Amino acid sequence: FRENLAGDCFQGCLVVTCTLCAFISLVWLREQILHGGGPEWLEQLGQPNNPHRNHGLGAGGLNLNLIGGLGGGAGAVPANNNVAQEPVDLVMAGNEDAGGPMEMDEVLGEEGNNGNNAAAQGLSVKLLGLDGSLVFLEHVFWVVSLNTLFILVFAFCPYHIGHFALVGAKLIDLVMASHFEGLLTTLAGYLVIAVSLLIIYTLCSLARLKKVQRIFGLCYVVVKVKLLVVMEIGAFPLICGWWLDICSLSMFDATLKDRESSVLSSPGTSMFIHWLVGMVYVFYFASFILLTREVLRPGVLWFLRNLNDPEFNPIQEMIHLCVFRHFRRFIASVVIFGSAVLLMLWLPIKVIRIVFPGFLPYRVVVSSEAPVSELSLELLLLQVVLPSLLEAGHTRAMLKKLVEGWSKAMAWLLDLRSYLIGDVSLEGVVIRILIHAAHQAMLQGGGPTGFQPYKRPSFFVARIITLVILMCLTFFMASTISLVLPVFIGRQLMWLWVGDTKIHELYTAGCGLYICWLCLRVSTVIAGWYLQGWAIIKAKLKLWGLLIVKSLVMALVLLVVIPLLLGLLFDVIIVAPMRVPLDQSPIFFPWQDWALGVLHMKILTAVVMMGPQWWLKRAIERVYNDGMRNLNMKFIMVHICLPVSTCLGMALAVPYVIAHSIVPAFGKFHLFN
Repeated sequence: FRENLAGDCFQGCLVVTCTLCAFISLVWLREQILHGGGPEWLEQLGQPNNPHRNHGLGAGGLNLNLIGGLGGGAGAVPANNNVAQEPVDLVMAGNEDAGGPMEMDEVLGEEGNNGNNAAAQGLSVKLLGLDGSLVFLEHVFWVVSLNTLFILVFAFCPYHIGHFALVGAKLIDLVMASHFEGLLTTLAGYLVIAVSLLIIYTLCSLARLKKVQRIFGLCYVVVKVKLLVVMEIGAFPLICGWWLDICSLSMFDATLKDRESSVLSSPGTSMFIHWLVGMVYVFYFASFILLTREVLRPGVLWFLRNLNDPEFNPIQEMIHLCVFRHFRRFIASVVIFGSAVLLMLWLPIKVIRIVFPGFLPYRVVVSSEAPVSELSLELLLLQVVLPSLLEAGHTRAMLKKLVEGWSKAMAWLLDLRSYLIGDVSLEGVVIRILIHAAHQAMLQGGGPTGFQPYKRPSFFVARIITLVILMCLTFFMASTISLVLPVFIGRQLMWLWVGDTKIHELYTAGCGLYICWLCLRVSTVIAGWYLQGWAIIKAKLKLWGLLIVKSLVMALVLLVVIPLLLGLLFDVIIVAPMRVPLDQSPIFFPWQDWALGVLHMKILTAVVMMGPQWWLKRAIERVYNDGMRNLNMKFIMVHICLPVSTCLGMALAVPYVIAHSIVPAFGKFHLFN
């Protein structure tokens, strides 16, 4: 019992969390159906008994079940209308002029907030039984009962229904061999339940039992939405993650047998890692599409859903659209994302292995002979390299400029400026709107609002095909350069440092990416100066040269001396007493102490900035407010570097001096273990 106690507690917390999330999602789905309307075939049953949908507000009432119901009909009331806010704004304006009543309202508001806080605290005390009463036992009973009901209805019954269905279909052996028998059997049970609900709904429609028909229709919609959510959020990223792994096997000198053994050894961990990789890939792919939409003419990417559209609601689409439509979208998404992986990963790897035979595979095992610690390299990667690479502002701006430059170059080369960019005058041009774009906009709700007319040149189809081919070549070249250049630069730099010792490619790639990022940043800054003339360039170079000299001097203290002292102090005070016995001498590694000191310095800086006002916080705030261009070297050295270095040096030196000069004066001491 004691051995399984921790596991049972964890599973119980997981069940309670799943129960709470399930109830919240059901209530939220009910609100979506009430406000956005259900499918058309279901709403036809409730029209006579639903006065809210039959009586609108004027000419364009709450008609939530029209063709444009996904995004609101032509006369639908906007979600963020200001009808209800206007009286509030008038009252607030009057109170601002009154003065005295406004202060009274503030006092009353504070008292009301205090009362609400007290009530919330009293409620929590009563719920947990901290007031001495036994009412919380009733709450415990209801929690246990609801969780039992949840397990029975949403887990036990679907599992056994799926088990009987798989046994009848003679697929149970295949499911048992997948190591996820419980999950797959439960999903099969939900699929059988959905089909059964649809059949019962059809039989009720033949028997004209409208109320029963509507109930089973709502149950079918709920089960359908749940299965579609699992397919979109669970299955699709998992497929992308596995496809990425399969296409990159030769890059790491791995085989399918290796992946099979890893799945057999830890199936849950392997599936989670692949799902996480797939989610990251889908996220960055969608982010790139959103960035491309900002550059191209509205309407070019009509075949892709706009995630920034305020009228885009995936849950409403899951409610309204049929299963065949979702399945067709799912297959199309798998084909698009899978083709992108083939183009940007599998094909470049094949070309790299032919052109550079000794470059691949990547080394993913750290050598035990490496003179540097893996922990130190990870700290540098997490604290220095990744924050610079993942800086959203600069990285996104540079990527947007690259996409914009490529689009303008292709538009000039293929005479598609009006189609791609859309900044060409259309006077005297016959406007043609693609029926596909208009049809897609109509199906997704509303009219073709995201479409901008363009001038269609001759041989338009041939130009578009050429554009797609050039786009594929560009993606292929960019992916090949991204796989080769950072790792090559990182390997050369690591070779200067550690020689022929093999280092994990994560560190070489991170180092190379950081160098490439610095070069891109410097090139963009110099390009901006070049447009202003040589006089401005000389002035900027003089200014930034002085700043670089100042920064190097201060970096020697702030980024080398202080982190080394801080890491050494941490090692002497905490690590060495715990690791080294009293009859042995500790061995210090300056490189590892410095890497730990960088991490500790960042943590202590954050703690200082969150703490009260004192001299160090005021000095750091002044340096931050002055900025890089107004760097005051004297102030930083006098008010930050010198005091901090002195304190750390004294903390290291004073105990050593006392132990080796004052203590021996009192005689010899012998320590026994």
